Amino acid sequence: MTINVGDTIPNATLNHYKDGVQAINTDEIFKGKKVVLFSVPGAFTPTCSAKHLPGYVEHFAEFKSKGVDVGCIAVNDAFVMAAWGKDQHTPDGLLMLADGNGAFAKLLGLEMDASAFGMGVRSKRFALYAVDGVVKALHIEAPGEFKVSSAEAMLAAIG
Repeated sequence: MTINVGDTIPNATLNHYKDGVQAINTDEIFKGKKVVLFSVPGAFTPTCSAKHLPGYVEHFAEFKSKGVDVGCIAVNDAFVMAAWGKDQHTPDGLLMLADGNGAFAKLLGLEMDASAFGMGVRSKRFALYAVDGVVKALHIEAPGEFKVSSAEAMLAAIG
């Protein structure tokens, strides 16, 4: 079942790289905070590297000025996410989150089977806005599209 507006972000443990691989719980990411979390099918992939992550890098200060934290997540490991973040010049504070086995994508009901492309199970491209762990906006892309999960679309959604 897919997560919906009004639902609470499920409890899960993700990873990120900070002085080594560190576990981070979704409560730590979302509790008591305003957060935009956007998901990409894979680090270093064409649309993700040319448009999706760069838009959030470009508009990061605007999110922060609204008191909103930003996280990027993919079904990749923490080392890959850290390397991609470095390659894309992500600002300090933009969380590069690893959902290595796709468990969080499955909890959200937003996994997709990309086996036909040699990528296994991945996450759909989406963005959500949550306040204190409750989803206030959810934008899920149609397969092969990049429109509703952009930084600009999420800035418009949060006002």
